[in-house]
Amino acid sequence: MNRRHFIQQSAIGAGLVLNSQSLPATSESGFPTVRTVAGKRNFTSTAVEQTIERMHKTIRDPELAWLFENCFPNTLDTTVQFKNDGSKPDTFVITGDIDAMWLRDSTAQVWPYLPLIKQDASLRQLIAGVIRRQAQCIRWDPYANAFYSDTTKEGEWKKDVTDMKPGLHERKWELDSLCYPIRLAYHYWKTTGDTSPFDADWVQAMQLALKTCREQQRKTSRGPYHFSRSTSWSTDTVPGDGYGNPTRPIGLINSTFRPSDDATVFPFYVPSNWFAVVSFRQLATMIDQLRPDAAFSKDCQALADEVENALKKYAIYTHPKYGKMYAMEVDGYGNHLLQDDANVPNLLALPYLGACSPSDPVYQNTRRFVLSPDNPYFFKGKAAEGVGSPHTLVNNIWTMSLTMRALTSTNDQEILMQLRQLKKTHAGTGFMHESFDKDDPAKFTRKWFAWANTLFGELILKVANERPHLLSKVV
Repeated sequence: MNRRHFIQQSAIGAGLVLNSQSLPATSESGFPTVRTVAGKRNFTSTAVEQTIERMHKTIRDPELAWLFENCFPNTLDTTVQFKNDGSKPDTFVITGDIDAMWLRDSTAQVWPYLPLIKQDASLRQLIAGVIRRQAQCIRWDPYANAFYSDTTKEGEWKKDVTDMKPGLHERKWELDSLCYPIRLAYHYWKTTGDTSPFDADWVQAMQLALKTCREQQRKTSRGPYHFSRSTSWSTDTVPGDGYGNPTRPIGLINSTFRPSDDATVFPFYVPSNWFAVVSFRQLATMIDQLRPDAAFSKDCQALADEVENALKKYAIYTHPKYGKMYAMEVDGYGNHLLQDDANVPNLLALPYLGACSPSDPVYQNTRRFVLSPDNPYFFKGKAAEGVGSPHTLVNNIWTMSLTMRALTSTNDQEILMQLRQLKKTHAGTGFMHESFDKDDPAKFTRKWFAWANTLFGELILKVANERPHLLSKVV
């Protein structure tokens, strides 16, 4: 199903039980058992289970501990399909309530487990399998964002006017889709030293990633990618002839769609271009050390340098209230879109992605704008305040924005506020959702969204490691 089908889906409308007294309670916490039972989990990691047990002793608030127990392992419990013949593990990761694998989501879903893979060989193999599967997907089509496990399957978007083919769930060109697999591969390698996933197929996928980004700089032509869909949602397709709004070739990379799967207004999506700077420098390092190819490495580094220089020249807007800040989208003609979108990469998440320091002055100005009423997608209501997205209409706050605000904060009180908001807006379900109404968390979208769950788990572990005193203050 398309993500749009989950808009305005409430907990009650989804048939989800909200009254904890109608569910079996755990013997220890008194909260309902909502995690998938052990015998039905897709994958079990001893390191993850040990982490859950340790965090139960660390987190004093029983509800927060219950949320961590449910959310942190959710990707492993419910979304992974792992095959291992002993030499080339293969892991397909669905996003949750949609039976397709996004290059972006699959990376983000397993990312919080990376610190544990040195102590759990099977978990390491599972993530190596994700890297291999992502390379296979990119080789299948570097412009696609979401794939089926069955390469012969045709989905609901098979009639989209683009170079659609079997095996693709959706073919929306989103720059971050090629950055996330590099992020996962680089940090997997740095964590383990294992080079087995980085074979000739992986190198070919990375070469395609570079080629695609070069094409989408659109220096001499608009490139091969086009897209059109018959839909009632204006953001679900591309205006005009399918190539998107025009851009001036200034060195930035066009992204026809945002990480939210919504069409860009000005196709130079700034957060993804910053992500590309980080990613292609990481790729250059990997090529230098693992698969020496001086020309390939040099071109990766050259692309990163070119994009960074263009960002510094064209992506910064001088706001009358906030000073120099990043626009979310630009076109090279002097037009700037001033807002943020909750899905990552976004402006709020730039330090999380390694694009800048949390103390960077331009980022700090941008952050103040993003978390203010001057951002048209910042909502404040009776239940919480946070960033939303055109993808889920107005007045819906994304749980991911609350989590990311805490992950990128250096202020105890701000982090504590996000933890409290996350705790009180899960609508009694024990899981994070895509978004919820700012005044009524029971009105939410996507009851099964694994990325939001594991990202929450990542936050709890970060707080436990860096600011453990805060976990005793969440009430």
